[in-house]
Amino acid sequence: MSVIRAFIAIDISTEIQSKLDDVSIELQRRLQNIPVRWVPVEKIHLTLKFLGDVSISNLEMLEAIIHTEVSSHSVFEISVGELGAYPTNRRPRVLWVAVQAPPELNSIQHAIDIETARLGYAREKRSFSPHLTIGRVSRGANSTEIRKVSEVLASYTVGFLGASWVRSVHLVKSDLKPGGAVYTKLFTANLVSGSS
Repeated sequence: MSVIRAFIAIDISTEIQSKLDDVSIELQRRLQNIPVRWVPVEKIHLTLKFLGDVSISNLEMLEAIIHTEVSSHSVFEISVGELGAYPTNRRPRVLWVAVQAPPELNSIQHAIDIETARLGYAREKRSFSPHLTIGRVSRGANSTEIRKVSEVLASYTVGFLGASWVRSVHLVKSDLKPGGAVYTKLFTANLVSGSS
């Protein structure tokens, strides 16, 4: 049985990518010699659902789910800004920039989560908190390094970076290569265009 790694996500505008790049460069400057894997800015996206291993035979059903859930919503706008970390800023493992969005985003994500669970993909354990991952602190980081990341998060403020229209949702294949993950869009579902 042929299997791929895949996730469902939303792209962000090149303008916001550029602003995120500025944030990432500044964080890298402040966190020199700290083991953090930085996400290349062109690969930053808003993940709605990480599927993991997907059987090729499930792709059509996944496309149908995404199309059904996405096409019933109108285009909407998201705002990006504010730096944070999971699980907490004091114990940072994943560095992110927050996304503020109207209820449509939660509605789409929730429906996709429920419908993909019917195909056997695990439901999300945590409530959906939209964010853009910009870096991951290495599991090998020691307590001093973790403390340094926490201090930088406390001292470096990231304000409003911009707004972006959400017009489509993608099913993306992720190929893990030595140089990092390579993403390929397999399917795109468009939201209903309004007057925007």
